[in-house]
Amino acid sequence: MSAEPLTPSTEHVDAVVVGSGFGGSVSAYRLAEAGLRVVVLERGRAYPPGSFARTPQEMSRNFWDPSEGLHGLFDIWTFNGFDSVVSSGLGGGSLIYANVLLRKEERWFVRRESLPGGGYETWPVTRDDLEPHYEAVERMLGATRYPLHAPAYADTRKTLAMRLAAKNLGLEWELPPLAVSFSAGPEEPPGLGLPIKDAEYGNLHGLPRRTCRLIGECDIGCNDGAKNTLDHTYLSAAKAAGAKAAGADIRTRCEVRGLQARDGGGYEVTYVEHDEANEGRRTDTHALPLRTITCDLLILGAGTYGTTYLLLRNHRTLPGLNLPALGRRYSGNGDLLTFLLPKKGSGSALEASRGPVITSSMFVPDRLDRPDVMGRGFYVQDGGYPGFVDWLAESADVTRTVFRAGEFAMRALMARLFGTPDTSLSSEIARLIGDGTLSAGSLPLLGIGRDVPDGVMRLRGERLQVDWTTETSTEYFARVRRTMRDIADALDARYVDNPLWFFRKIITVHPLGGAAIGHNRTEGVCDPYNAVFGLPGLYVADGAAMPGPVGPNPSLTIAALADRMCTRLLENRPHRNRRRARTTTATPTSSGPAEEGRPS
Repeated sequence: MSAEPLTPSTEHVDAVVVGSGFGGSVSAYRLAEAGLRVVVLERGRAYPPGSFARTPQEMSRNFWDPSEGLHGLFDIWTFNGFDSVVSSGLGGGSLIYANVLLRKEERWFVRRESLPGGGYETWPVTRDDLEPHYEAVERMLGATRYPLHAPAYADTRKTLAMRLAAKNLGLEWELPPLAVSFSAGPEEPPGLGLPIKDAEYGNLHGLPRRTCRLIGECDIGCNDGAKNTLDHTYLSAAKAAGAKAAGADIRTRCEVRGLQARDGGGYEVTYVEHDEANEGRRTDTHALPLRTITCDLLILGAGTYGTTYLLLRNHRTLPGLNLPALGRRYSGNGDLLTFLLPKKGSGSALEASRGPVITSSMFVPDRLDRPDVMGRGFYVQDGGYPGFVDWLAESADVTRTVFRAGEFAMRALMARLFGTPDTSLSSEIARLIGDGTLSAGSLPLLGIGRDVPDGVMRLRGERLQVDWTTETSTEYFARVRRTMRDIADALDARYVDNPLWFFRKIITVHPLGGAAIGHNRTEGVCDPYNAVFGLPGLYVADGAAMPGPVGPNPSLTIAALADRMCTRLLENRPHRNRRRARTTTATPTSSGPAEEGRPS
């Protein structure tokens, strides 16, 4: 079971961090800032501003499957009952998320809530436990409310429409904090496309960034660098940090395969490197040479699927791992995507492609919040997409497109037959393109909340299998859909389910669970500070550690739990460096006007 004795030629560091998402990046920074020698292993590549795919050819290669020569950003999983989209790249999910930094509701930290198949959803932490860590993460990520008060942003129609719908329905509404730069620096006014001032720790990409230009590209990678993603913030700070070490050693294209506990303490990590030269061609990734690194501390931040898969796949070399609890408590965080479309003859324009992807959020209370409420709580947020998707939407309306094209051809033919061609085609071209009602009036809606975390993750051969369906969360999803229909009615729009809902299937971008925290081994794989039971020095810092749905967008809570984990880890570490982590803001932290915030 144990690794070979450590030799002088074997690479050894204080800590290895697997993955560079919210948990991994926070951990890398906190440990490097404390002077530890830290190596970050990220399977994907770096994405500096300007490098994200935009053309159809680039998009066709923008997926993750190295065996097929694909080294791209999106990793799409499909299971019975749902599909899931996660990220592969330096900065993890922050590269493709919608930037929302909402704290978990205080009453949603449940203590013992029964699950349909037996057992309980239990959160061994409280809102009070996380408050200082929420604040630290918000400062680092530059949490800023959408500046609806500023002239350049005041006419964002989807934001105004959501506010109006919430008022008509009696729902709480707010401009949620976003990890987006709208201003060039702290205390400076917001503006479109302004040069962003670097934080004191610099930026690992060494390229200029500019403020949000409201072009809706958050979920496919921000080429302006307006998103305060983890590569621009925590990872840049980690690389620049360290009194005893020369900052974190960040290694991209390094995919971890094996984890092994060492006799006498510490861990051995084996990984492969994906050669950039292999992009675009099939590769036998099983034949790639294995590299080895050993460490005293091992932090798993490879994401819910990645971390759980690694633990399941390597459980024989991790003696003491709590197998009965491993893979349980899976949840999709209540994700449900639907659409609002304009009614025939409607002149409404919601302009989903103008703004960051999410600008506003409605809150629907839980039975835990009020005694008069029946059901689980959730949020409904406006969605968005890049401007070029408007063209796809219009093209997808085949009937009207064909009719307009036929009308154009007939007019041209008649003009030629009767010898009266018009040398100005402006009005004809305008008629051919159409009035854009479909695209301008469309709006995606994202529902997120407290679904039932009763999914189970296991291995089937070498593949990860997740057994979870919408069945035990039927009442929750019905309530979300009713509210979304009410929003459609309030905006005189047409409600449309995601086509997958016909099969009672959803798409989740917020998978959680699999290596849950708990008070003891009966409840989870990790203790309340994310330390794996039975394996000293091994920690789970990502969404896999969640014991149930976060409710709001989970990134902030994942990061806060990782920050809390590192505080405890460093306090208990012998001969530790007690210096506190810097709290320098990476970007402006100004918020919108007080009246735009949701009442607490």
